Amino acid sequence: MGLEDLRAHRQELVTEESRVSYWRRILQARMDLIIGHDDHKALQRLGVVLAEHEAHSRRLAVQSLHVPGDAPPLPDLGMLWDTSMLNDDPDAIVARLAEAEHQLSAYRRSLHERLDAATGELIARYHEDPALALSALPMRPGAASGAL
Repeated sequence: MGLEDLRAHRQELVTEESRVSYWRRILQARMDLIIGHDDHKALQRLGVVLAEHEAHSRRLAVQSLHVPGDAPPLPDLGMLWDTSMLNDDPDAIVARLAEAEHQLSAYRRSLHERLDAATGELIARYHEDPALALSALPMRPGAASGAL
Protein backbone atom coordinates (compact mmCIF):
# COMPACT_ATOMS: atom_id res chain seq x y z
CA MET A 1 0.00 0.00 0.00
CA GLY A 2 1.37 3.39 -0.93
CA LEU A 3 1.92 6.08 1.69
CA GLU A 4 -1.11 8.17 0.69
CA ASP A 5 -3.31 5.07 0.61
CA LEU A 6 -2.03 4.05 4.04
CA ARG A 7 -2.78 7.49 5.45
CA ALA A 8 -6.27 7.42 3.90
CA HIS A 9 -6.87 3.90 5.25
CA ARG A 10 -5.82 4.99 8.74
CA GLN A 11 -8.14 8.01 8.57
CA GLU A 12 -11.04 5.80 7.49
CA LEU A 13 -10.38 3.60 10.52
CA VAL A 14 -10.33 6.64 12.83
CA THR A 15 -13.63 7.88 11.40
CA GLU A 16 -15.26 4.45 11.65
CA GLU A 17 -14.04 4.02 15.23
CA SER A 18 -15.61 7.35 16.14
CA ARG A 19 -18.94 6.29 14.60
CA VAL A 20 -18.92 2.90 16.35
CA SER A 21 -17.93 4.43 19.70
CA TYR A 22 -20.78 6.93 19.44
CA TRP A 23 -23.39 4.22 18.81
CA ARG A 24 -21.93 2.06 21.55
CA ARG A 25 -22.26 4.92 24.05
CA ILE A 26 -25.83 5.56 22.86
CA LEU A 27 -26.72 1.88 23.45
CA GLN A 28 -25.15 1.98 26.91
CA ALA A 29 -27.10 5.12 27.80
CA ARG A 30 -30.31 3.53 26.47
CA MET A 31 -29.72 0.47 28.69
CA ASP A 32 -29.14 2.77 31.66
CA LEU A 33 -32.49 4.46 31.01
CA ILE A 34 -34.35 1.15 30.74
CA ILE A 35 -32.75 -0.38 33.81
CA GLY A 36 -33.70 2.82 35.60
CA HIS A 37 -31.39 2.69 38.59
CA ASP A 38 -30.86 6.45 38.38
CA ASP A 39 -32.88 8.08 35.60
CA HIS A 40 -31.40 11.53 36.24
CA LYS A 41 -27.84 10.21 35.98
CA ALA A 42 -28.72 8.19 32.86
CA LEU A 43 -30.24 11.25 31.18
CA GLN A 44 -27.16 13.28 32.06
CA ARG A 45 -24.95 10.59 30.53
CA LEU A 46 -27.04 10.55 27.36
CA GLY A 47 -26.75 14.35 27.17
CA VAL A 48 -22.98 14.13 27.48
CA VAL A 49 -22.79 11.48 24.75
CA LEU A 50 -24.88 13.57 22.37
CA ALA A 51 -22.94 16.78 23.13
CA GLU A 52 -19.58 15.05 22.62
CA HIS A 53 -20.73 13.61 19.31
CA GLU A 54 -21.97 16.99 18.10
CA ALA A 55 -18.59 18.60 18.82
CA HIS A 56 -16.71 15.69 17.24
CA SER A 57 -19.02 15.68 14.21
CA ARG A 58 -18.14 19.30 13.48
CA ARG A 59 -14.45 18.36 13.43
CA LEU A 60 -15.16 15.51 11.01
CA ALA A 61 -17.48 17.55 8.79
CA VAL A 62 -14.67 18.54 6.44
CA GLN A 63 -13.48 14.97 6.07
CA SER A 64 -14.78 12.43 3.64
CA LEU A 65 -16.86 9.83 5.42
CA HIS A 66 -16.20 6.45 3.90
CA VAL A 67 -16.71 3.16 5.69
CA PRO A 68 -13.78 0.77 5.27
CA GLY A 69 -14.65 -1.91 2.69
CA ASP A 70 -14.49 -4.80 5.12
CA ALA A 71 -16.55 -3.09 7.83
CA PRO A 72 -19.56 -5.05 9.03
CA PRO A 73 -22.81 -3.12 9.17
CA LEU A 74 -23.89 -1.70 12.48
CA PRO A 75 -26.67 -3.62 14.20
CA ASP A 76 -30.13 -2.52 13.11
CA LEU A 77 -30.14 0.41 15.49
CA GLY A 78 -33.59 1.60 14.44
CA MET A 79 -35.04 -1.78 15.35
CA LEU A 80 -33.32 -1.62 18.74
CA TRP A 81 -35.45 1.39 19.59
CA ASP A 82 -38.68 -0.31 18.50
CA THR A 83 -39.83 -2.03 21.66
CA SER A 84 -43.40 -2.71 20.51
CA MET A 85 -42.75 -6.36 19.65
CA LEU A 86 -41.20 -7.01 23.07
CA ASN A 87 -44.29 -5.80 24.93
CA ASP A 88 -42.06 -3.36 26.78
CA ASP A 89 -40.37 -6.25 28.63
CA PRO A 90 -37.32 -4.44 30.10
CA ASP A 91 -35.28 -7.65 30.35
CA ALA A 92 -35.83 -8.52 26.68
CA ILE A 93 -35.08 -4.96 25.59
CA VAL A 94 -31.89 -4.81 27.67
CA ALA A 95 -30.81 -8.23 26.36
CA ARG A 96 -31.22 -7.06 22.76
CA LEU A 97 -29.36 -3.81 23.47
CA ALA A 98 -26.62 -5.69 25.32
CA GLU A 99 -26.13 -8.03 22.34
CA ALA A 100 -25.82 -5.07 19.97
CA GLU A 101 -23.39 -3.38 22.37
CA HIS A 102 -21.37 -6.60 22.51
CA GLN A 103 -21.19 -6.73 18.69
CA LEU A 104 -20.13 -3.09 18.53
CA SER A 105 -17.50 -3.62 21.25
CA ALA A 106 -16.00 -6.59 19.38
CA TYR A 107 -15.95 -4.64 16.13
CA ARG A 108 -14.43 -1.64 17.92
CA ARG A 109 -11.64 -3.85 19.30
CA SER A 110 -10.89 -5.08 15.77
CA LEU A 111 -10.82 -1.47 14.54
CA HIS A 112 -8.33 -0.61 17.29
CA GLU A 113 -6.09 -3.51 16.23
CA ARG A 114 -6.20 -2.42 12.59
CA LEU A 115 -5.65 1.21 13.56
CA ASP A 116 -2.63 0.24 15.67
CA ALA A 117 -1.23 -1.77 12.74
CA ALA A 118 -1.70 1.14 10.30
CA THR A 119 -0.16 3.59 12.77
CA GLY A 120 2.75 1.24 13.37
CA GLU A 121 3.34 0.94 9.64
CA LEU A 122 3.32 4.74 9.24
CA ILE A 123 5.77 5.14 12.13
CA ALA A 124 8.06 2.50 10.63
CA ARG A 125 8.03 4.28 7.27
CA TYR A 126 8.69 7.67 8.88
CA HIS A 127 11.51 6.15 10.93
CA GLU A 128 13.05 4.68 7.76
CA ASP A 129 12.66 7.96 5.83
CA PRO A 130 11.87 10.95 8.11
CA ALA A 131 11.26 13.20 5.09
CA LEU A 132 8.04 11.26 4.44
CA ALA A 133 6.56 12.76 7.59
CA LEU A 134 6.93 16.22 6.07
CA SER A 135 4.68 15.22 3.16
CA ALA A 136 1.80 14.90 5.62
CA LEU A 137 1.99 18.60 6.45
CA PRO A 138 -0.27 20.98 4.52
CA MET A 139 1.40 23.13 1.89
CA ARG A 140 1.49 26.88 2.36
CA PRO A 141 -0.78 28.65 -0.10
CA GLY A 142 1.19 29.54 -3.22
CA ALA A 143 4.14 27.29 -2.28
CA ALA A 144 5.70 25.33 -5.09
CA SER A 145 5.14 21.61 -5.15
CA GLY A 146 7.62 19.91 -2.82
CA ALA A 147 8.74 23.19 -1.19
CA LEU A 148 8.17 23.94 2.46
